[in-house]
Amino acid sequence: MASHRPRAYLGGTMQYFARFSPFRAVNDLRRYLAQRHPYEIGFLFLSIVLTSLLILGFLVDSRMEKPYKREIQYFESWNADRSREQIRAAQLRDMAIKTKLDVTREKALADRKAAFKRVDDKLTSMGL
Repeated sequence: MASHRPRAYLGGTMQYFARFSPFRAVNDLRRYLAQRHPYEIGFLFLSIVLTSLLILGFLVDSRMEKPYKREIQYFESWNADRSREQIRAAQLRDMAIKTKLDVTREKALADRKAAFKRVDDKLTSMGL
C-alpha cells in the first residue's frame, strides 16, 4: 500500500515565491551595480532609456483616434416598378455621400503622411 501525504496544488512553486523578498532583490541589484565600472552603468541606463523611448514611440504612433459615430444601415425597400431615372438619382445621391467620405479619408491620410514627412525631414537635417 502506498500511503503518502497529498501535496498541495502548487506545492513546489509557492516555496519559490515565499523565498522572494523585494528588499533582498534591491540589495542584490545594488551589489551588482557596485561591482560594475561607471561606463557600464551609463550604457545600461542609456540602453534602458532608448528602448523605452522606442516602445513609447510605437505606442504613441499606433494610436489613431476614431470619432465615435453610430452607423446603422437599414435595407431600403424599393418598388418593383421604379423607373431608371429614380434608380440613377439614388445612385448619384449614394455616390455623393461616398465621395465625401473618400475625400475625408484621403485628407486624414495626407495629414498623416505630411506629419511623417516633417519628422523625416527633421531627422535628415540631423544626419540620421
